[in-house]
Amino acid sequence: MGAVVSISTMLADRRLWRGQPAPAPAAREPSGHAALDAALPTGGWPEAALTELLLAADGIGELQLLLPTLRRLTSAGRPVVWVDPPYRPYAPALASAGVDLSHLHIVEAGRDAPWAIEQCLRSQACGAVLGWPARTDDKSLRRLQVAAETGLCLGFLFRPLAAARNPSPAALRLQLEAGTLRVLKCRGGVAPAQALAFAPAALN
Repeated sequence: MGAVVSISTMLADRRLWRGQPAPAPAAREPSGHAALDAALPTGGWPEAALTELLLAADGIGELQLLLPTLRRLTSAGRPVVWVDPPYRPYAPALASAGVDLSHLHIVEAGRDAPWAIEQCLRSQACGAVLGWPARTDDKSLRRLQVAAETGLCLGFLFRPLAAARNPSPAALRLQLEAGTLRVLKCRGGVAPAQALAFAPAALN
């Protein structure tokens, strides 16, 4: 039996290779907000999946949260569709934020909004689809999740905060309140217990 040699001696003599872990691959769909990306298992939006934005009120920064993604997708020539937004988008503000308006499309669908969202997600023609359906149930949410997977598309649904009480097949659920952003559910990992400070500038 040979002499026992300590690991520290072997390291000092450079007789052992110190392996380095492979760097994590860059997220294919970053949110554009460092703190949020760090909190998500994939380092960004889940690919080809549905994300729910559960809002305490309208106009608390939900569109600012998505602006980096809208800018990135439209600048790359990928169409982004908004289905039934509750307010008329203000084109000058979007353009000044770097969104290419030639790749931004608005669909007014009314009662057919869930169907229109599903068709856009499934089409394989869109980079992202944003939807404001008046009503959704578990069955329609499952159809939208499957449509996002089929169409390899980012889907974002804006829903009231009360919807957080009900389960959802969405890959990611974010709760937005004034000053707070909380990850309620994230595919591929455990949702962080601590909420993020939600001011768009603070997330960058």
